[in-house]
Formats: sequence, structure tokens, C-alpha cells
Amino acid sequence: MTHYLRAGGLLSAQPPAGPAQPSRYRYGPAYPTRGLGGATDRGGGAKDNRRLDARPDVLTFTSDPVRAETTIMGTVTVRLHARSSLDHTDFFARLCDVSPKGASKNVRDGIIRLDRGGTREMTITLSPTAHCCLRGHRIRLQISSGAHPMYSRNPGTGEPLVTATAMRAADQEILQEAAHASAVVLPVVTPAQGRQPSPPGS
Repeated sequence: MTHYLRAGGLLSAQPPAGPAQPSRYRYGPAYPTRGLGGATDRGGGAKDNRRLDARPDVLTFTSDPVRAETTIMGTVTVRLHARSSLDHTDFFARLCDVSPKGASKNVRDGIIRLDRGGTREMTITLSPTAHCCLRGHRIRLQISSGAHPMYSRNPGTGEPLVTATAMRAADQEILQEAAHASAVVLPVVTPAQGRQPSPPGS
């Protein structure tokens, strides 16, 4: 199942049909986007991401409520068309499940590190998952440029991450037009696929 990133923070099964303005944010490594939950040694797991969603350096794209239980099983991939003001930068993607009351719980995430500027097409591979999105819940994709300290912040200069002293802010654009359609690909399992074989004689 493919959901496309659309203008206005929408996540839609319908691809964009024409031109659209990109979504923009600025990532400042001196005040990096924080990590929350996920695969960390302390305080990991599923956490309510609403405070993270509200940060100006985080973009969110949210679907309509799902009409039936939707099981996502396997490796989620995010295909981004993006542009950065810097050669050296990161893009971080996180899949979330949003309840009818608004709680935005992280499911899986992944990151990609770039060393060449310009408009880029990239694939971010999230860690494998088995998750059921309940009826009435929504699917949300976060896009940012860091999750510190889960991932070391990118200083934007090309210096080694451990020894870098200078830091440069990156102006980021996520393209979401017909010619550069960004999307998240969900490995959705149908009930028939997920059903176990019946034992002999049953």
C-alpha cells in the first residue's frame, strides 16, 4: 500500500496530479531535533509523539482514519524527493499510529545520511515491523533531519561527527508534486495472507 505525501500535511492513497509547493523546514544542529522512544537503551518503545510533531523542524503527513483494521507486516520504505541547502545532511523518517483522541505513537523509523547536495531522490528503509492500525486510527509519517541522541546530530559541515566543532543549519524541502512524488510504502497484509493453515482434520 502506497501513501503519497501531499500539500497541507496530508498522506493520501491518491498521487499528486500536478505541481505543488514543497514543504519546508530548517534543521539547526546546535538545537537538534530530539529523539523520542524507539529503539533506544533507555526510555524506548512507543511514546506519544505529539510534542515532537509540533516542532517547527518536524513535518507531519497524516492519513484519513482507516476504515478497517490494517496490519502492517514487514519493512516499511519511504521514497523521498528532497532538496537541501547543504551537501552534508540527514533525513529521518518515522511511522506513527494516531488514535482518535490524537495520541501519536511511534511504530518504526529510519535515517539516511547524505554527502551530496541538490535535489535528491532517496529511499529510507525503516526497521521491520508487525503492527495493527485499528479502525478509526490514522497513519502519520514524520519527516525531520535528526533524532538526537538516538542518532548523532549531523553538523552539516562534512567533518567527522565525533570531532566536529563548527555547525551549519540546513534549509530542507520535501517535494510533493506529480513529477517528484514522495511516498511511504506500507507492506499491508490482508486477512487471507495472515491466516495460519488449519491443522489436518480440523
